[in-house]
Amino acid sequence: MRLVVGLGNIGKEYDNTRHNIGFAFIDYISKKYNTEVNRVKFKGVYGEIFIKNEKVILLKPSTYMNLSGESIREAMAFYKLTEEDVIVVYDDISLPVGRIRIRDKGSAGGHNGIKSIIQNIGTEVFPRVKIGVGQPAHDLVSHVLGKFSKEDSDVLQKVMPAVEEAVETIIKVDSKEAMNRYNGFNAIQ
Repeated sequence: MRLVVGLGNIGKEYDNTRHNIGFAFIDYISKKYNTEVNRVKFKGVYGEIFIKNEKVILLKPSTYMNLSGESIREAMAFYKLTEEDVIVVYDDISLPVGRIRIRDKGSAGGHNGIKSIIQNIGTEVFPRVKIGVGQPAHDLVSHVLGKFSKEDSDVLQKVMPAVEEAVETIIKVDSKEAMNRYNGFNAIQ
């Protein structure tokens, strides 16, 4: 069993913001697999799909970004999962829009959602898929809580299938294979 978590903030005011790209991914994959992410538990909402006969829990924490780890810790405890069973999808300001990067471990890199996960599960070793949202021109908070431009939204429509394929590769093979295939992916080519 796997747990795929998209990070974001709850509330209409955060819809389509850069910080909610993880939620957008969960919405994308749940639509593709024709399932609902609407069951309330684990301080979040979740749904289930199957990838290669493996049950996959799709989770959107409802704790706000800075407490995301609480939701993940509860889901991991309930399903008796290890950190290797968790895949986190989230925004990365160090990557340009249109790029993705897969890692199987690492620090929070200033991302408060990842910092919360590391604190709550007690390790930096878990697969993650970062989606580029670009560098802020001025203020970091207004950048990550800002909405995507029309051009960037169009680029992200090309990124989501690659993120889905990367997540599926982590599940079907492993994170190393996903890194080999998708690190360096650029939707603007």
